Amino acid sequence: MPNLALKAARQAVGCPSQQAFADALSRSARQLGLSIVVSVRQVRRWESDSPPWPQEDYQRLLTHVLHQPVEDLGFRPPWDRGAAPTVDATLPAGPAVSPAPTALRGALPRPVGHTGSQPTTIGADFGTVTEAHRRLYPSVAPAILHRAVAEHANLGTALLGETSGIPRRILASALAESLLLLARIEFFDLRQPGAADATLVRALQAAGEADDSLLGAAVLAHSAFVPGWAGRLPVARERMQAARTYARRAPAVAAEVLAWLDAVEAECLTRCGDQRAALALLRHAEDVLAVGGDVLPPDWFTWFSPVRLRAFRGNTELTAGLVPQARSTLQQVLAELPETDGKQRIVVLGDLAALEAATGDPGAACALLEQALDQLAVTWYATGMDRVRDARRALAPWDGSEAVRRVDDRLYSWSATLSSLQR
Repeated sequence: MPNLALKAARQAVGCPSQQAFADALSRSARQLGLSIVVSVRQVRRWESDSPPWPQEDYQRLLTHVLHQPVEDLGFRPPWDRGAAPTVDATLPAGPAVSPAPTALRGALPRPVGHTGSQPTTIGADFGTVTEAHRRLYPSVAPAILHRAVAEHANLGTALLGETSGIPRRILASALAESLLLLARIEFFDLRQPGAADATLVRALQAAGEADDSLLGAAVLAHSAFVPGWAGRLPVARERMQAARTYARRAPAVAAEVLAWLDAVEAECLTRCGDQRAALALLRHAEDVLAVGGDVLPPDWFTWFSPVRLRAFRGNTELTAGLVPQARSTLQQVLAELPETDGKQRIVVLGDLAALEAATGDPGAACALLEQALDQLAVTWYATGMDRVRDARRALAPWDGSEAVRRVDDRLYSWSATLSSLQR
């Protein structure tokens, strides 16, 4: 089997082709002061089914570009083979590589030693807990759930080395879903984009082990949020291109998944200032949902629905200054959101509050912010708090009003401030 771990890692950093990766490595080598030029042939050998152990300077370069140790990138150290340490014979001679233990955290080990020692139900058993975590996501405090999901994912990573055949693929698929949930918590609930980006690389590696193109598409689309929210649109669009490519490889794709891919790219465009293109994509997503189809979305696809699509559109309309349209859209979303969707409710309330502030109605804006703060006290959501703070900044002209001060008293109470810092 080819080195899927390295392939997933280079795609996750925005290198869709081996040539692009070779160019990126060569550029970084110059920045690091290394006299190295990486060829496509070298990348092809690293992504083969028996990649040679990289020489020390190349290890440094790979770690620098991919933000992972080489042991996590599908390379098996010579000392793990029971042989004397060797390096890639095609590379220039360099200092000897010192033996070091393979890092477990983040690695996707190949089955070695006691292969198949786990029962054939191991993938399904692991998946049962993954599904439970998925159901717990809307109601459990993010910091608490994060710890549980992280330990579960580490367990799955370790078990891969003891599993082979079909059980391994089932386990890898459940592990990819678990890592995707972990990344969602890190990005949306805890606002830790760096941690989420690293976790998504692990998720893509696991999806590759499972040969699950649709799950890979979901991981890649989530990875687009990280640069998209940071204003790095070219990187976000490259990741979305990869996500759409993976989706095309799947045997069948539900209309909901295709519409969500449009919505993700639209949000990245909105955050980067191209609301016109974003609205066009959102209209296309609505058309896709209207046509529908017979294919059902996978069980793990729980974060999107027609009402969520309208929430995307309402925020883009607000950002574009289309106040009447945004008001109508967001009010409809608020009326249709299920009671269990408290996190999305916070986001919509924050957007509506920002809208009221923009139209000069601080009283209405503050009333909506108080509702959002009520929900935040029940269900913490860092993305929702970001929208609340955005709306509060829009109320600056009315800082001295009683309504705004009341919001501030809640927004900056001892408990709220400490909770925000701790999360």
